[in-house]
Amino acid sequence: MKTLQSKRILIFLGVAFGFSWAIAGIVYMTGGIAGSRPLVPGSPVTWALPLMIIYMFGPALGNIVARLLTAEGRQDLWLRPNFRTGWPYWLLTWLATPLMVAGGAALYFLLFPDQLNSDALISGALPGLPETGLPGWLVILGMLLVASLSAVIANSLATFGEEFGWRAYLQPKLLPLGGRKMYLLVGVIWGIWHWPVIWMGYNYPGQPLLGSLAMVWFTISFGTFIGWATLRAGSVWPAVIGHSVMNGTANFSSLLLVAQPNIMLGPVPVGIIGSLFFAVAAVLILLR
Repeated sequence: MKTLQSKRILIFLGVAFGFSWAIAGIVYMTGGIAGSRPLVPGSPVTWALPLMIIYMFGPALGNIVARLLTAEGRQDLWLRPNFRTGWPYWLLTWLATPLMVAGGAALYFLLFPDQLNSDALISGALPGLPETGLPGWLVILGMLLVASLSAVIANSLATFGEEFGWRAYLQPKLLPLGGRKMYLLVGVIWGIWHWPVIWMGYNYPGQPLLGSLAMVWFTISFGTFIGWATLRAGSVWPAVIGHSVMNGTANFSSLLLVAQPNIMLGPVPVGIIGSLFFAVAAVLILLR
């Protein structure tokens, strides 16, 4: 345990979980995610949104506090871009993430074709979107490409709040266990950290127990992919990019739904089928 710097790990986990779960408690006491009050009267944006963004900074705070309390200092921050040698992994997490999200959704609709709005896929008459005269699949592809770029700008600050903790601090601390055990353990811890928002109906409405388990499956799968990219690049930024793009593209498949999906399976990537491409990537990484 000395090799694992157990004191620093425990301080990190105590702060990361304590801070984020306390924020989740505030969300719960103010109406939960679904019943949260508007930021201003008549606004569709509720207090849950800024609180959930604050929730994401628990791991980053854990990193900082653990360093301060144990005199660790600024060593091994994983903030250096290392772009000259690490750029392939920046590019990989940016491009492969939306492709694997789309692949999981396509697999889901292949297995459940009755839930696919095939007419919209061809005609381009997508719900909530103006007519473009283009095929629906081309419109969605274009939106995915735009979202993959804009998500990096819009989401990186919030996802940095998580990745500066999970990938830049906890992952290196657990690496002496070996790569396989490290990836699995970080994935399990990351999944459990999500549980309060799952219990409040986020991601898996009406499925608090199975949803908690499915989230751990997803965080192991996706976390192994971006964790591996972090190690290969020697920098946390590929993980920040991949996480940002994931958050920005995860719900595109909902544009093609004509029926209530099985939320435990997909088509979004937190479902078992929706995450299969990430799971395959994780297995390949773990086998290496």
